[in-house]
Amino acid sequence: MAVNDFLVLATLALAILIVTPFLGRYIHRVMEGERVLLSPIVRPVERTIYRFAGIDETSEQDWKGYTVAVLVMAFVAIVAGYIVFRLQDVLPLNQGGISAMSPDLAFNTSVSFETNTNWQNYSGESGATYLTQAAVLAVRNFTSAATGLAIAIALFRGLTRRSAKTLGNYWVDLTRGILYILLPIAIVGALVLVWQGVPETWEPTQAVTTLQGAQQNIAIGPVASQEWIKELGNNGGGFFNANSAHPFESPTPLTNWLEMFAILMMPFSLTYAFGRYAGNQRQGWTIFGAMAAVLLVGAVVAMNHEYVGNPLFPTGVDQAGLGNMEGVDVRFGSALGGLFAAVTTGTSTGAINAWHDSFQPIAGLVPMFNIELGEITPGGIGAGMYGMLVIGAILAVFIAGLMVGRTPEYLGKKVESFEIKMAMLVALVLGASILGFTALASVLPEGTAGPLNPVPHGFSEILYAFSSQTGNNGSAFAGLTGNTPFYNITGGLAMLIGRYGMIVPILALAGSMAAKRRVAPSLGTFPTTGPLFVVLLIGVIIIVGALTFFPALALGPIVEQLLQNAGKVS
Repeated sequence: MAVNDFLVLATLALAILIVTPFLGRYIHRVMEGERVLLSPIVRPVERTIYRFAGIDETSEQDWKGYTVAVLVMAFVAIVAGYIVFRLQDVLPLNQGGISAMSPDLAFNTSVSFETNTNWQNYSGESGATYLTQAAVLAVRNFTSAATGLAIAIALFRGLTRRSAKTLGNYWVDLTRGILYILLPIAIVGALVLVWQGVPETWEPTQAVTTLQGAQQNIAIGPVASQEWIKELGNNGGGFFNANSAHPFESPTPLTNWLEMFAILMMPFSLTYAFGRYAGNQRQGWTIFGAMAAVLLVGAVVAMNHEYVGNPLFPTGVDQAGLGNMEGVDVRFGSALGGLFAAVTTGTSTGAINAWHDSFQPIAGLVPMFNIELGEITPGGIGAGMYGMLVIGAILAVFIAGLMVGRTPEYLGKKVESFEIKMAMLVALVLGASILGFTALASVLPEGTAGPLNPVPHGFSEILYAFSSQTGNNGSAFAGLTGNTPFYNITGGLAMLIGRYGMIVPILALAGSMAAKRRVAPSLGTFPTTGPLFVVLLIGVIIIVGALTFFPALALGPIVEQLLQNAGKVS
């Protein structure tokens, strides 16, 4: 990659390293109800919300009550969103005669934004009204992100509390996450984007005359207010179909860097917050190290393969030494397209600034495998931490316990059969949904009609779609025609399974661990901090992902890369 590309990666890594302890400490204080800088302004609003909603902030819930609250919130939000999508043609703030969504598309979209996926089988600027964008989609970007944050905090409490029956109060955690953390940062970020040229207006679509004399309709709207929170909350998607490749979503190299920074800051900061809950900051930095190592390796691989380009087209002749420029924003270049892809799929953020469908096969494998790992490197807001702690840490200490011949322990608590069962449910639900729906789509006529390319690339398009939706990522290879009843319904089901099929066993595990007493460490206790545990963590998550998905990946991007190396295109 070029020096400029390396500098973008290096400054991004440095900025995340600097912000992690400050934001992580702030998150811990907010979620535990401690006084912070914003308390004089926000605390009265918080108390008013509790009073209006009838919430007792001093009353906590056990894991079952916490789970029920999460599921009730999701059900109400999905139904309300569905109704708005079906009626958006007759509701106000319809900027251009936009029609109502079909029943299957409304179902898919409402589920998508409630599950923090933001998968879009419609074009943002022509398929959703201003009311839909602002009152449903932007609001969901806050609530779904805050839900992921709340569940991670509940798991932190479960792992670190002693002989406790409760995990906190979901409604309090949700409210604090929005008011003290997401909303203030999003307001500042949106103002920065407006300064850089991102629109924030209720004006209708603008009709302009091009230099060639043709008439063109330019979509604008309340973009900045949705753009920053979709990145900060690891939601993804976009006001425009082209996402962050659109000059109205990311006008400058600075906004491109800032959006990647916004995507990464919350997931990594939660590792520090975890260390605060554990009472041992090395626990947090160990998780940080494992996440960062996998993300950096994937980013470098994707950047390099995109920068080198397609070997079938000699660099310097057809590509002018620019790498793979198909589907790439010329303003940012091929390598930064690979970096953005690694960042958005290492988290559960479906935003893109380059077309993943046009990536070189191995570069396309990186975002796909990032998602299939469970998006835990560093993962989405909250989701990355609870995925890493369950898929990585719990299974890692179980394996370590087998090695030393004793009951595994984590943070001084014994990990027993119930916790392992819950951890395996979390690990298996991803593979069952991704591979199950991919197999179904690969044999049914309704499924095989979707890909625009022949196999193996067409298979990759199907595999990526269900990986993205089950992993609550939302990005797409985009060579798949997804706005059909088959893909809308199966995709919606995959998103529900990927979100709540993980949340329920994770909260059950948290409740079980909260009730346990701590045991004193002994000579046989496996240390869960330091380089050795980082290596074990990375090994577990890579091996679990490889064993589950390697056969499917071999049929898609791997065989495509081998064919390309042999001078063949299919």
